[in-house]
Amino acid sequence: MSRLLSALLLAPLVLASGAHAADVEGSLRVTGRMLVDSNAPRDFSDDQPGGDPSPDMAFSLLGAAEARVTGERLQLVGRYELGGRKYLSYADEDVLVQAAAVEGSTVLGTQLAVGVEGRGKDRRGGSRDYSDLGAGAFLEYAPEVRLALRVRAGAHRFVYRPDGRANFGGPEGGFLGRYRFNRRHALSVFGDYGARRYGVEARLPPGREGPSLGRRQDGALSAGAGYTYRGAWALGLTYTYQEVSSNSFGETVLRHRLSGSAGLRLPWRLTLLAQGAVGLSRYPDGIYLSPEIILVEEDEGQNSLSLKLARPVNEHMDVELSYGLYSTTLQRNELSYFRQVVGLGLTWRL
Repeated sequence: MSRLLSALLLAPLVLASGAHAADVEGSLRVTGRMLVDSNAPRDFSDDQPGGDPSPDMAFSLLGAAEARVTGERLQLVGRYELGGRKYLSYADEDVLVQAAAVEGSTVLGTQLAVGVEGRGKDRRGGSRDYSDLGAGAFLEYAPEVRLALRVRAGAHRFVYRPDGRANFGGPEGGFLGRYRFNRRHALSVFGDYGARRYGVEARLPPGREGPSLGRRQDGALSAGAGYTYRGAWALGLTYTYQEVSSNSFGETVLRHRLSGSAGLRLPWRLTLLAQGAVGLSRYPDGIYLSPEIILVEEDEGQNSLSLKLARPVNEHMDVELSYGLYSTTLQRNELSYFRQVVGLGLTWRL
């Protein structure tokens, strides 16, 4: 079934490189969970009595398909995900999300490769109802098996349906470098920059009068480094600096974020997976409750911790218990965001 799925998704490359010479690989995974969510609407609180939302139960379903076709000189990789979440009481937070990414490349000699890539994400429901699209081209240089460098350039389009003021588009570019010391240790560095153009006028500071600043324009910078270890257990650690500089008052934000992940096999065929992040955000103009403040928290807050304990039932199915904790504090207005999610589910894979 996985080979059939791959062939359907990646047929163009099979035709281009010769079906008899193409190697087809694919996988399919479906996860269903019952959840208890302590803050389904993701409300901020001022710690006043009666201000916290009531817990709610939900059911989530996520399917993911991956496929790869490799020819003599060509390669095409595709991924598609479809997920949904249904709440019992907070129906406004029901959500349907789908995301897809595709990448095609061809080698030039023994060290260079060029390719094109595209990505898309569409989220419906709740307060984060948006579409996020991107496409571009890249050049990859791999002088040896341990080192790979990639530079890319493309375009980015974002549409936020609840409030068109947050819509933007513009060019973007970036780089990624990886160096593998040996089979277990590897380092990576990355950076991205996007010039975002909006369809609204830039906002003047409160109380200031003067000529218009013109259309809102932002510069979005992201850079960081990461380390991974693969051995008896797995470990990943990444630092990211993000800066969005805007000519519109209240839209500039600076962020530092340290995230990590770990995987460990335990007795009784158990596997423990952990992810955590600590973040620090600064708003030079103070907190302005624009539409993008909500979107900035799409990663579930500045600080987070998630744990998953899984055990195989048979060759194709796992049972899992999960826990997530997410929090953010806005120092200037003493608002805080806190959420815990506990889940029990099954994962079927092929």
